Amino acid sequence: MTLKTGLATALVAAIVAALVTAATLVVVWRSAPGVVDAPAAALDEKTIVDVVRNYLTKNPEILVEMTTELDKRQQSEESAKQQKVIGDNADAIFRSPLSYSAGNPNGDVTVVEFFDYNCGFCRRALTDVVKLVDTDDKVRVVFKELPIFGEESEGAAKAALAAGKQGKYFEMHQKLYAAPGKADKEKALRVASELGLDVPQLEKDMEDPSVIKELEEVKELAQKLGVQGTPLYLIGDRVVPGAPDDLYDQLAAKVAEIREKGCKVTC
Repeated sequence: MTLKTGLATALVAAIVAALVTAATLVVVWRSAPGVVDAPAAALDEKTIVDVVRNYLTKNPEILVEMTTELDKRQQSEESAKQQKVIGDNADAIFRSPLSYSAGNPNGDVTVVEFFDYNCGFCRRALTDVVKLVDTDDKVRVVFKELPIFGEESEGAAKAALAAGKQGKYFEMHQKLYAAPGKADKEKALRVASELGLDVPQLEKDMEDPSVIKELEEVKELAQKLGVQGTPLYLIGDRVVPGAPDDLYDQLAAKVAEIREKGCKVTC
């Protein structure tokens, strides 16, 4: 069974379940000629199932319309949920002393990125994020380390946060993407050496309580926001998931929108 077939089957089942109720029978009667005159006693579940099946078979475009409407409603509900979470956790998201940032530290708009160094889409998005920082001197970008790809990613994330203690977070951040190979602790230590960092101190700082706390805090925020993958961008209380081809344009447009209209919730 394909995804579309399964979805169609589920939709039909849901329609039938709903139509069994008295409130929705009227809709079926009006939509399917010939059923209106049927005796009330004859309108049992099997009759309704047959009517719905026949009607949908003749009008399959309804399933497409229903799927589209369902997607819109789910997106709207998810957006409302995310905005509430953003408002309730604004300080941890935008102003956590444990997170590092680039751009203007006093920027009028803050962009937050949830990412993993072993995420190909995050790597591809880096140039757009750097472009935003370079072209908008009023924007601030906050980085949220979310190592969803396991221990190797966690090692790289810890090293980046530890590099921040030596004032080289953003440099480490960019080189972890630029250097070839999978991002892990070994690669991070090599990059740290290339950046002229105190590598033994960095290794110690990787296990610093503040580093562990930051990773835990970001993981908790991601769960609350319902983050399903990386990257994810928050521009104020607006959300851009993934790394679309026009990511820079979307980020810049939403930054401008926040400047003009402000956030709907605290941000």
